[in-house]
Amino acid sequence: MKHISLLGSTGSIGTQTLDVVESHPDSINVVALAAGSKSIKLLADQIRKFSPELVSVPGKPDIALLREALGAEHKRLEIVCGDEGLEAVATHSKVETVVTGVVGFLGLKPTAAAIRKGKRIALANKETLVAAGAAIMPMVREFNAQIVPVDSEHSAIFQSLGGRKAADYKKELAKIWLTASGGPFRTWSLEQIRNATVDDALKHPNWAMGPKITIDSSTLMNKGLEVIEARWLFDVDPASINVVIHPQSILHSAVEFVDGSIVGQMGVPDMRLPIHYALFFPDRVHSDKVPRLNLLEMHELTFEKPDITRFPCLAIAQRIAAENNTLPCVLNAANEVVVDFFLQGFVKFYDMAAQIERVLERHKPVEKPNLDDILDADQWARREAVQLLSAVRH
Repeated sequence: MKHISLLGSTGSIGTQTLDVVESHPDSINVVALAAGSKSIKLLADQIRKFSPELVSVPGKPDIALLREALGAEHKRLEIVCGDEGLEAVATHSKVETVVTGVVGFLGLKPTAAAIRKGKRIALANKETLVAAGAAIMPMVREFNAQIVPVDSEHSAIFQSLGGRKAADYKKELAKIWLTASGGPFRTWSLEQIRNATVDDALKHPNWAMGPKITIDSSTLMNKGLEVIEARWLFDVDPASINVVIHPQSILHSAVEFVDGSIVGQMGVPDMRLPIHYALFFPDRVHSDKVPRLNLLEMHELTFEKPDITRFPCLAIAQRIAAENNTLPCVLNAANEVVVDFFLQGFVKFYDMAAQIERVLERHKPVEKPNLDDILDADQWARREAVQLLSAVRH
């Protein structure tokens, strides 16, 4: 029996993780859940179905709402809240694997706490490595923890490398081919992109994701953040990570070895596949929940070079990927704030890259940062971004 905890249980990754868990009741036990304030009813339903020992919600009012939703039947359930609650879920003594399905910087502290306990991290929260890879990866080695990526692209790279440690493939690996769907604006002209609306940006052609990740996909910032994540996760030179537009989203990424061989992972665009792999790694286990790819139905697989003129966010992130300081953290934080302003209608789509650059230009980076440096840089970047954007808004 595998014992897991799940951060972000009511989000896209969380619900799909529980979908996989439900099909393996004799193999996976959900020990602890954490969720946000907006889905208390869904969280209550999950508690009834999976019977966790510990649950975390954002604040004390949410505890009262959850108690009310659950009724007397679950009155003995331990419910905690806040940052301490997230860390309690991530470090529960019975848990072997922590699935980090929360979006944004919120995932950093509980993930770091789980690493200190030597847990296996099924990582779907890319911001942990984007913002803090310089501090997180040394911790992984120090505490003998393990990261198994859930992001479809990084899972594909991980699988193509055979799940090996960097020391075992460093001499063999020539480059990484990181695939991108191209998002909803792949075929749009620059003029059309300049006039893109929030509704336009939220219409992803292949994947069903939350709004923040969907907007990042539309700007290709998501792919830029994945370049930074891959740099730390696989311990490679960012210059060896090549982004390629693959609109069918069938090849999820690939690695090229020094002998010229390219090994990749293919599958339907469904997050349950990398989630399933991460939960059972290193074993391959059958699942009726994971849809199958039929090669006989594949008529066309195409690959294109990304256009950084139409998608400048990608170029910004690729440049920052080479930094070993607090700039990646600032990029991540500024992007989160800018995306939020865009979703509220206060920033135009094509102006997001310029607003992110303004924050980066004002930052004095700390070299080889520790976790405290990164937390400080994150807070600074958010304040700076809000201040700059509020001035533009008015």
